[in-house]
Amino acid sequence: MADSTKDVLQVVQQRYKLRAWIRTRLWAQVLCGMLLGFAVGSLLSPDVGLLDPRTAELLGAWMALPGQLFLGLIAMVLVPLIFGSIIGGITGAGSGQDLRSIGLKLAGFILATTFAAAWIGVGLARWLTPGSGLAGFSAAPAGNSTPSGEDFDSARIPEAITAILPTNPTASIVQGDMLAVVVLALLFGLAAIQVSREKVAPFLALMDALVAIAMTIVKWAMFLAPFAVFGLMAQLVMRAGLETVIGMSGYVGTVLLGLVLLFLLYMGILLLFSRLSPWDFLSRSGGTLLLAFSTSSSSAIMPMTIATARRLGVAEAVSNLVVPLGATMNMAGTALYQTVAILFLAQLSGIELSLAQTLLITGTLVASSIGAPGTPGVSIAILLSVATNFGIPVEGMVIIMGVDRLLDMSRTTVNVTGDLVAARLLNPRSKTQSAVRSPA
Repeated sequence: MADSTKDVLQVVQQRYKLRAWIRTRLWAQVLCGMLLGFAVGSLLSPDVGLLDPRTAELLGAWMALPGQLFLGLIAMVLVPLIFGSIIGGITGAGSGQDLRSIGLKLAGFILATTFAAAWIGVGLARWLTPGSGLAGFSAAPAGNSTPSGEDFDSARIPEAITAILPTNPTASIVQGDMLAVVVLALLFGLAAIQVSREKVAPFLALMDALVAIAMTIVKWAMFLAPFAVFGLMAQLVMRAGLETVIGMSGYVGTVLLGLVLLFLLYMGILLLFSRLSPWDFLSRSGGTLLLAFSTSSSSAIMPMTIATARRLGVAEAVSNLVVPLGATMNMAGTALYQTVAILFLAQLSGIELSLAQTLLITGTLVASSIGAPGTPGVSIAILLSVATNFGIPVEGMVIIMGVDRLLDMSRTTVNVTGDLVAARLLNPRSKTQSAVRSPA
């Protein structure tokens, strides 16, 4: 009898410890919400048929409400958070020579990894041809529909470069044009370090207070994260259905394989140039990467990414500069996804792209990916625009959109990994080594 009572007490204690462990770890709560959302969405999906489609759509919208509120709160403070963080990072980065060094290295890292990611996607898509085995989606119009790239107007390039400058900052902020906000913050930050410290001190204090307020609102939003993930995951599975996901396994598998290869590339760069093992990196950043996967938004978890960069031994000034820039411009995972997706659309329509055509399309996608907002669904808009401009039929977009949420979650995780790796590489070596020796 005593042994039985002891066993019961042990079970109760274990359950209490489990609940306490989950309550104190946001990533564990998010993981539970994601798994529960997948289970509920599977039960209510069209494949099971417990609910009629109209009722399921209505229920899914209500279940996704916490997720929409979560993303709305983050979007509300995103502009002041990015603006203030970049200015604080520039003014705290040290001398102008140090700042130029960080900027040039970050630009080189973004360009190199984004082009590498795009060509990983091209190689896998041309090798595995995920779109050639699907029947019923041949949408190529009569005649020669193969894109030649002749319609690409090179005269628009100077116009596009000029358009980067935010000539109407207020409109850019209202429209949520993150690239314009980043450019504006960079200009303000660079100008601030040219002005005497006494004159610019009130402005810098205002930026510091702005970031602190935005971070507080983000902390409030994170209380919704587990419920947000549950509702968004349930809505995803309810809308797409398990059968759709299985039917798209070739395309999904190609993208996921490419993202795994890109992640391994990041780990190799980290080990080779920063002497940090992948295990140490994952042990310090695993919770943040899980949040990136569940929210599908590198912008939404930017405050957590900055905090994680500091746990990786990155100086505050470097993390405040590199992470916001990376969340807006370092989109290697997105570039990989888009190259696979556009070649998939061409294969669905029976279009054979030459190497020159592939090069032109890849370059366009890379340029479009850099500066794309780090929010869910933006890649679909970029993909649709590029495919239309190059004459690739977009009827197959409907099946891409059916599984986009899953792939959006995966590529966001890789994008955030790239931001953390960039911050670690650009950090002064002495500070990095001393921080790594300290406990996480």
